[in-house]
Amino acid sequence: MLVHPHIIRLYEVIETATDIYVVMEYAERGELFDYIVENRRVQEEEARKFFQQIISGLEYCHKYRVVHRDLKPENLLLDSNGNLKIADFGLSNIMLDGHFLKTSCGSPNYAAPEVISGKLYAGPEIDVWSCGVILYALLAGTLPFDDESLPNLYRKIKGGVYTLPSHLPSGAKELIARMLVVDPIKRITIPEIRQHHWFRVNLPCYLAAPSLDIINHTRKACLSTCFHFCS
Repeated sequence: MLVHPHIIRLYEVIETATDIYVVMEYAERGELFDYIVENRRVQEEEARKFFQQIISGLEYCHKYRVVHRDLKPENLLLDSNGNLKIADFGLSNIMLDGHFLKTSCGSPNYAAPEVISGKLYAGPEIDVWSCGVILYALLAGTLPFDDESLPNLYRKIKGGVYTLPSHLPSGAKELIARMLVVDPIKRITIPEIRQHHWFRVNLPCYLAAPSLDIINHTRKACLSTCFHFCS
């Protein structure tokens, strides 16, 4: 089970003869998608906070060989404190040494070129592409790749054809451009994202040193949750 402050907690799965019930952490403020729509776009500091939390949670997933494969604002939830939680692992898969994935899955607007082309992929690189689309959506309030015609949409994604709005911060534009690189070998990696100057601005201590601080942060959250349910 994945236990991380920015991954939605799964508490229990209850199966009956006719139904399956999933007991999960409650995300009071709902989907990030609705938050973006409501605000039209997110200001730089808040967008950076959300992005830092996504990358931290995703890095943790990849550490345990889980690739999400369906990252999008609809699958990112906000708790009562406005912190982000990665959710909906229904299309996720386990990475195995020496094995590649090929399944074309996820939402087309957020899917990497190699996914919609039916090519083999390792896993982390397609999640990075989706994060690039999400960061663009946070700051611009629109999608980099969008078209009513699916063939035209695929053509844009495969060609990496998009425009960066002039109002986007220069550091964020540079980072987005490095994530939305068509060639997965040349695409920026999560460790490289972590070192990017735009990402590191106002980075919380518990996210800057994930190995120990995140464990401690999560342990405190678990104790708080247990206390709440047992009280």
